This record gives sequence, C-alpha cells and structure tokens, in this order.
Amino acid sequence: MIRSRSVLCVRAFSRTYATATSPHALVFIEHRHGVIDSGSLSALTAAEQLGGQVSGLVVGGPDHVHSVVDKVKMLKGITSVLHSTSPQYVEPLPETLSPLFEKLLSNSSPFTHVVSATSSTAKSLLPRVAAKLDVPAVSDVTSLEHDPATGSTTFTRPIYAGNAIATVRAPGSVAIKFFTVRGTAFAAAASQEGSNAEVKAVDAVEVSDSPTQHLKTTITKSDRPDLGVASRVVSGGRALKNAETFASTLYPLADALGAAVGASRAAVDAGYADNSLQVGQTGKVVAPELYMALGISGAIQHLAGMKDSKLIVAVNKDPDAPIFQVADVGLVADLFDVVPELVEKLKK
Repeated sequence: MIRSRSVLCVRAFSRTYATATSPHALVFIEHRHGVIDSGSLSALTAAEQLGGQVSGLVVGGPDHVHSVVDKVKMLKGITSVLHSTSPQYVEPLPETLSPLFEKLLSNSSPFTHVVSATSSTAKSLLPRVAAKLDVPAVSDVTSLEHDPATGSTTFTRPIYAGNAIATVRAPGSVAIKFFTVRGTAFAAAASQEGSNAEVKAVDAVEVSDSPTQHLKTTITKSDRPDLGVASRVVSGGRALKNAETFASTLYPLADALGAAVGASRAAVDAGYADNSLQVGQTGKVVAPELYMALGISGAIQHLAGMKDSKLIVAVNKDPDAPIFQVADVGLVADLFDVVPELVEKLKK
C-alpha cells in the first residue's frame, strides 16, 4: 500500500463563531420513507470523533420527518437535531437543498464541519455548497483526526482505486470543513436511552426556479439483505454466461447463506445483473464478514469495492486470476461444479 501526503492550502475565510477548541459538526441525515440510511449512521460516528458537538439535519416531507427526528435524537453522540419540512424536500435534490445549507452555514453559524455519507445525493450537494462558500470538500474519508489546538482536521482517503492512501489536512484557516465518509470505515451509531438532544425546526428555503426536477425513483426490491450493509455477500462475474445462469447459480447459494447478491462491472455491463448490484469503484463499496467472489477475475476497480472484507473466498478456473492475491481462501475450480455442491451441503 502506497501512502501519499498532500496538504490543502486555502485562503482564510474569516468567521467569528467558534474557537479552535470547539468543533461543531452538522451531519446530513439521509432517509427513505422514514428509514435512516446506514451510511448516515456511520457519518454520525465520524462526526463524534471530532470531539465536539454533533447536530443532525433531517429534511423531507411532512409524512416522515418527525418520525425520523424521533429516531435521530436517540442516537449516540447527537447533541441537537435540526429539521426542515417542505414538499420540495420529499425527494431531495442538490439544487433545492443547497439554499437551506447556505442559510444554516451563514456568518452567524456555529458549525465548523459538515459531514455526510458518500451517497449520490451528498456527492452532488456538499461540493456545491462548499463551492458557494469558497471552501474545499474532502470525499470518501476513511479516518480522521482533529487537532483542537490549531483547529485543523487531518483525513485519510483512498485514491487510485484504493491502491494508495492520501493524507489530507484541512488547516484551521478553513472555516467550515466539508467531508463525506466511507460507510464501511466507521461503525454505525447506535441508539441509546435517555437522550437529551435538543430538537429545533428550521424554515425551509423554497426554490421557485430549480433547473432540475425529480421524475421518479426506481428501487430494486429483494427479500435478501441490502448489499451495502449485508454481513455476507455472494458476487458473480462474467463467467456466469448470462442472466439466467447468474440467477440460477448465485441465488440458491445466497439464500442458503442468508447473503446479499453482488456482481462485477463486467457482469452488470453484460446484462447479467442489475446496476444496483455492482460492487467496485464505480459501484458499491462493501466490507462484509464474508465475501464470495465466483467467476470474478479481480480487476482493480472491483477490488476497490470489496478488499476490506473480513474473509474473502474466491473460486476461479484461472490460477493466475488477480482475485487470488487478495483472497483469504482460494479454490481453482469450475464454479458450476463447486456452487451446486456447496449449496447441497449447506442445506443439510
């Protein structure tokens, strides 16, 4: 593993709201229909490591915001919860949410950090708001350390498909430090009884001329565990031949293990599996207790999405496949012989 060090130098952004010894993080809490996204729970844990106050921000429509607020205020590390309700926030878009963030982060704001999971929404929203405030944003953070004496925060983040780790320091002169966190690098914040978190409503900022309109959201429904948070994952590659073979080979094994199903980019591009199942640099990053790679060669972009798994099991006919370099258990064999036999034994 290569480690590179880089330093962010940004001109001072004069503020008077906080001292170097009092970090105060604003965490964007994402949810869908009242269910908090697991990545936001990891973002809370990262924010707590800053060593200061942690405020959660919940936005959405009137049907779900209050139930989410009730859950968030019980989470470990939360000191206050802000919430804003508007029909425009039912399906949050960066163009409609960014004015609210700008309002909260105005010159009288107490916040020193803005934190979120590395989600598709946050990857569009946080850089937009950071650019408006003329401060940098750091993405996909895997660890952090805050220095209360200088007000600087040091982050690590993977680069070059995870083959190198960059160390980035945001100095104290950066008034608000924006960053997103990799969910698999931080434990999910747990609920705790007896929370005294303050709850405060924030008026929505209506946007009348948004250049973007939400049309629809399509969600893949499955009885299996969600790929992003599953403790066991069974993934298949291009060797599965077609969509029917992919399903008939992997699904029985996944069901026997109680595992989620994943796929390599090659399998997704070939139409074997839905895009939501893609694991890798351009798909989902997972770190389950068990990751089974069946018929996956181990391209760099795929390894970037799963190599932090606790136990990696690989089955491939090619003894020189790169996947064996990261596998804890490797079997050079035909997956069409191995998988049915494994399913049969698991059912006994």
